[in-house]
Amino acid sequence: MWTVLPSPIGDLRIVERDGKISAIEFSPFRQPADGRPLGARTDDHPVLAEAVRQLRAYFDGDLTDFDLPLAPRGTDFQQRVWDQLSKIAYGDTASYGEIAGRLGLTNAASRAVGTANGRNPIPIVIPCHRVIGADGTLTGYAGGIERKQTLLELEQDALF
Repeated sequence: MWTVLPSPIGDLRIVERDGKISAIEFSPFRQPADGRPLGARTDDHPVLAEAVRQLRAYFDGDLTDFDLPLAPRGTDFQQRVWDQLSKIAYGDTASYGEIAGRLGLTNAASRAVGTANGRNPIPIVIPCHRVIGADGTLTGYAGGIERKQTLLELEQDALF
């Protein structure tokens, strides 16, 4: 099941499977990569409704930590990277190299961290937008650099 949330960064499709959020997708929406049907649009499913509520609060600057049941699908390495992303505090950033270090890897693993970061199926809630280049620049983002910048600015504005 899924629903759509209009947001300051465009429409977001929120996907639920087995009572957990499995994806948040940026528009324009595509068919699922795994070929599985999404099911019906269901705006009143409890998990989807709660995700919408929390995302609205986030975009309003009233929520800094999400509390949703999540089920991102990925490799063990991707799961480890996404777990580290979830530990980057609201309004903070970390570099790809810092994430590699937190995983006990050398800076040489930065590219692998970047690849895993780019495959995060639940952006915003798993805050991949908070990962930046070692020199502090904004680097790639699956939703586009403009969205990444908007999300980071939203968090900074809410803090001050």
